[in-house]
Amino acid sequence: MSERELKEVGIVAHYFTKIGVAVIDLNDTLCVGDRILIKGMTTNVEQIVSSMQIEHANIKKADEGKSIGMKVDDRVRQGDTVYKILK
Repeated sequence: MSERELKEVGIVAHYFTKIGVAVIDLNDTLCVGDRILIKGMTTNVEQIVSSMQIEHANIKKADEGKSIGMKVDDRVRQGDTVYKILK
């Protein structure tokens, strides 16, 4: 079994506990359908990006420098790193 290839795409800037949404500051491109891993001291969440929003508008792709809102499957924390799983 080979090691997975990960690429850092952003950092969790904020997490809204009641609605399960993370605000992510991107430093690379992210698209709906990408498989991601959110990793931190106590965080290890792997999921497929099902939807993203900027200013409450649904988007399919977000570029470097944008801040997006994204529903996450489990609790994440401010400062957690977001990786795109390449393979």
